[in-house]
Amino acid sequence: MMDIPEQIKLIIFDADGTLRRTTVAGKPCPHAPGEWELMPKVKEALSGVNWRERKLALGVASNQDQVAYGHLSRRMAYQLLEDMIVAATGCDPASVTIRFCPHALEDDCGCHKPRPGMLIEIMHSRDVAPAETMFVGDSESDCEAARRASVSFAWAKNFFGWE
Repeated sequence: MMDIPEQIKLIIFDADGTLRRTTVAGKPCPHAPGEWELMPKVKEALSGVNWRERKLALGVASNQDQVAYGHLSRRMAYQLLEDMIVAATGCDPASVTIRFCPHALEDDCGCHKPRPGMLIEIMHSRDVAPAETMFVGDSESDCEAARRASVSFAWAKNFFGWE
């Protein structure tokens, strides 16, 4: 895992392709328990971080457009993200700020990445400035959302040390 700069007080992660991957062919995100697994090295890296000692807050920002298309309920999308946090970090999911965009790809909302809405909302909820925030993701839309929110960005492959 890459070193986390000292000024960082909040790390926000994308979900799919960053912390987890779907185990069902053809599905962009899991629709039910048992349809996902953690990405390589995620558990080892994140469970080894002393979140309290470092005074690091944790967030998740995930596009979940499958909700809009009726393939996934809002409740299930949230539950799957909570389950992912527990599996990845061992943290109580109540201590993690989770935001997801339930809108369709064609909707004009302010939260669907690459728009920065979810990142900004998480920073506001934690009272953390952009200069103190890092977003970790796996796609160009994640990188662009970070740029638009004025936060630092780390590619998941570099953050977790994937080959």
